[in-house]
Amino acid sequence: MSAPSRRMPCSSATRRHHVPPHRLTRSVQRAGRLLCWSLAAGMATAATDLLLAPRGDWWRVLWPLPWFLTCAAAVAWACLRAREKAANQDGEEDVPDEWDQAA
Repeated sequence: MSAPSRRMPCSSATRRHHVPPHRLTRSVQRAGRLLCWSLAAGMATAATDLLLAPRGDWWRVLWPLPWFLTCAAAVAWACLRAREKAANQDGEEDVPDEWDQAA
């Protein structure tokens, strides 16, 4: 048990302050979110097609659109992530120091 006046290594005072992300990092995050959501929409439309089997002509056009968006988002995310890694010349990732001391 620790004394009340003693600070533990994981207390909020020792944590780093959140630095606002750079423009490229935000683009990578947005492309990643678009990838996840378009994949979820693609799975939902595939399940709808399998279970409900809509017969309209509009459905033949609608259900593959999330899959095309998923492919485009995956390519965009991969390119942006590669640029982000190339921009980080140090080779260091944004891992807090506390994680290096685990175990």
